[in-house]
Amino acid sequence: MAKYTAADIKALRDKTGAGMMDVKKAFDEADGDAAKAEEILRVAGIKSAAKREGRTAANGLVAAQVVDTENGQRGIMVEVNAETDFVAKTDRFVALGADVLRAAVESGVSDVDALLEVEQDGRTMATRIKEEIGVIHENIHVSHLAIIEGEHVDVYLHKSDPDLPPQVGVLVATNAAGAGVAHDVAVHIAAMSPDYLAIEDVPAEVREREERIVTETTRAEGKPEKIIPKIVAGRMESFYKEVVLLEQGTARDPKVQMKQFLKENDAVVTGFARIRVGEGAEAEADAE
Repeated sequence: MAKYTAADIKALRDKTGAGMMDVKKAFDEADGDAAKAEEILRVAGIKSAAKREGRTAANGLVAAQVVDTENGQRGIMVEVNAETDFVAKTDRFVALGADVLRAAVESGVSDVDALLEVEQDGRTMATRIKEEIGVIHENIHVSHLAIIEGEHVDVYLHKSDPDLPPQVGVLVATNAAGAGVAHDVAVHIAAMSPDYLAIEDVPAEVREREERIVTETTRAEGKPEKIIPKIVAGRMESFYKEVVLLEQGTARDPKVQMKQFLKENDAVVTGFARIRVGEGAEAEADAE
């Protein structure tokens, strides 16, 4: 019979998060060897993870950090997902999110695939996540990594529910003069969710598609042909006010356009990123 104590079981449970019966079974299989038992639990967790990888994970958290660089600042933001909000608010999942962010900050990688290959505490982040899936029994994945650089970078993390970790995250880069209003801009972006910074950033295919739709809609309404171009121009202006940051009315005062607010404060926005938890998963579900 394998030799191990209650203290050995507690120590391995604390280290791995595995259930008591799983730990006892691992000790029995390892003939009391704690290191081997830990390895057995990890392998079991990875096998369990493979069964859950197809499940939709639309809950989770966003985490972000701003660091100084030689030319200004860099903001790093990650989205880590789980299947349920019950798991998303646990200390264990929040700690995982913090570790994913730390790996992104310390490694300097620029995409999720590279982030998953970053080694932390002797194993890759991908392996760590698979182990967590084995313990938590939900699909977990890193869905987004956003990096914004500029003279000044501000971060805003919004909690839609006080019991949950942040569900919306924003990074916004400005010139140095804009540092004083950058946080206001970040809060605005969180609330108004623009897709583009300026009109010229809207892809040509998006502009053409929208113009075609509003033209056809206007014509179907029976408007006189000669005034259709004017109506279409007005509707395109409304479209830009919905999706373009600089064209939007500010969240605090919709009568003041963002570009006017920035000009009054000598501020220039040079880039931004916005992540809302589960947005990608929702889009995939809609596509199905």
